[in-house]
Formats: sequence, structure tokens, C-alpha cells
Amino acid sequence: MSEDCIFCKIIAKEIPAEILYSDERVTAFRDIEPAAPVHILVIPNKHIPSMNEVEEEDEKLIGHLFTVAKKIAIEEGIAERGYRLTMNVGKEGGQVVFHLHLHLLGGKPLRVHKY
Repeated sequence: MSEDCIFCKIIAKEIPAEILYSDERVTAFRDIEPAAPVHILVIPNKHIPSMNEVEEEDEKLIGHLFTVAKKIAIEEGIAERGYRLTMNVGKEGGQVVFHLHLHLLGGKPLRVHKY
């Protein structure tokens, strides 16, 4: 845990959040600035600043983020229609909070980006 990390504080229940899922490895909650009707963040309980700091020992944890995201997509009723999973890495990648997190977005047709 990092003392100044907002996501670590959510995991520790020091800051309120609408938590949808929590176990010993991950926590999932609604984004406070949603970019879609369904916008949920799935985060590891272990403080990992970004994907660049993921180690080989974290492989099962990272996989668990995705299986939890799938479970939540089903519970939110968006799995059949489709949804997007994204992970921003670093400032130029759009990462704002430096605690690794997976965005689960859905509930409407999502624009396809042309890079």
C-alpha cells in the first residue's frame, strides 16, 4: 500500500467508493468521472504503480483482474452487447492515478479510435 495513493485509500476503506467487488487480490468500483454509462475500475489490492512495474510474480493477479472484469460485465448486463477493457500506462498513455487499474466501459456503442 502507498500512503498517498487514492486507490490504496479506497481499498483500505479510508475513502468512500461504490465498491462492486472485493476479494483478497482485487477491488472493483465505479469511476467517479464515467466515460460511459458503465465505467468500472478493477484494481489490484497490491500497489503496482503501472503496467511497467508488473513482475512475473504478478501474472496470476493480472489475469484475475480480467476474470473479475468479465464477471462484473455479466452482472452489469453488458457482456452480451459488448464492452471495452483498457489500461492506460504512463502520462502519455493517459494514466492519471499511478496505481495500475483496468477500465471496464460499456452500456452504449463505443467509438472506435483511429490512431
